[in-house]
Amino acid sequence: MTSDTLFQTVFIVALIANLSVQWWLCSRHLAHIARHRSAVPDHFADAIALADHQKAADYTSTKTRVGHFDALIHAGLLLVWTLGGGLDWLDQSWRASGWPSLVIGVGFLTSAFLAFMVLDLPMSLYQTFVIEERFGFNKTTLTTFFTDLVKQLILTLGLLVPLVFAVLWLMETAGSLWWIYVWVLWMGFSLFLIWLYPVAIAPLFNKFTPLDDGALRERIGSLLERNGLNMTGIFVMDGSRRSGHGNAYFTGFGANKRIVFFDTLLDGLEAVEIEAVLAHEVGHFRRKHIVKQIVFRAALTLSGLAVLGWLVQAPWFYAGLGISEPSTAAALLLFLLVVPLFTFFMSPVMSALSRKHEFEADAFAAEQADADALVTALVKLYKENASTLTPDPLYSAFHDSHPPAPVRLAHLNHATGDS
Repeated sequence: MTSDTLFQTVFIVALIANLSVQWWLCSRHLAHIARHRSAVPDHFADAIALADHQKAADYTSTKTRVGHFDALIHAGLLLVWTLGGGLDWLDQSWRASGWPSLVIGVGFLTSAFLAFMVLDLPMSLYQTFVIEERFGFNKTTLTTFFTDLVKQLILTLGLLVPLVFAVLWLMETAGSLWWIYVWVLWMGFSLFLIWLYPVAIAPLFNKFTPLDDGALRERIGSLLERNGLNMTGIFVMDGSRRSGHGNAYFTGFGANKRIVFFDTLLDGLEAVEIEAVLAHEVGHFRRKHIVKQIVFRAALTLSGLAVLGWLVQAPWFYAGLGISEPSTAAALLLFLLVVPLFTFFMSPVMSALSRKHEFEADAFAAEQADADALVTALVKLYKENASTLTPDPLYSAFHDSHPPAPVRLAHLNHATGDS
């Protein structure tokens, strides 16, 4: 067996294993939800009606089935793009232009990403205008949907094309350690986006207005002052234009740090509950979770680029995935397409680390705000967002960065000394 045939076999086995595990997890998840659909868990019985519990069960089950179907479609497309010769045809089409290699590489990658966006469009439309609509969450109009799509396209091209050009130039000219230079470029670009997002990108899609509730601003200001945080502003986002889901988040860094509340969240929570939710987010800052995540992702990115630095020199990597002529652009795209098949099996470890941070942020919030208010706020959010209270534990370990509702509240009660 040749090296390219061996790698092709490994690729196919990984794809089958990935789909098999996902199918098994989805089956467990659906069965677990169905078994618990007829009764609200005891800890939530006083706060969530059976009808709301069943809505969450049906909503989650529907999304799970559609998500699994989407995974099958993506697996099929991956085979078409690689072993089916789709990417090789696209690559050869650009090579036929006779343009410089950098231009060909940028064109190849950009056209591939655009093709992926177009192929994802039907599923995105179905999720928004069928699933979200069926369960009463969708507020997006077709005009808004396609306007957002055009904005995303322009933004992606404006940011992606220069970045791709710089990455390919480094890969071709920076020698055998090009992957270190690309890593530095990527980390700088990522931090730049985090800094830019609150003031230049997010406002392209949503309207942000300063919070005008004086009492709530005072409560939030006191929380921030106690924790030594200085925010540029506290804003309300018109999330209700697109969805009935509620959320709150910190964004940006340096002078561009902001606190953002969805208007849907403010409509559903009391001031003391909003403070408790915000205290949880403050906990992520105070416990250095953001910095830890950036460092961890930076290490993973560096490791991945080091692997790519080895693969780019391996003819079997290209041949095993259907590419007839090696190139830096093809290596980069193949790596981005194939590596998720293998990193999927690391998901429980990633989720466990994320959940540890969530528990720590909850414990911090219980110290800085009203712990009971945090509990009632979380229950309201579970209800309003139709989050299932009874996920399959193993499925959740692979797919959920946050702990399941019963586990999270149990940890929170333990942290506060409640039974």
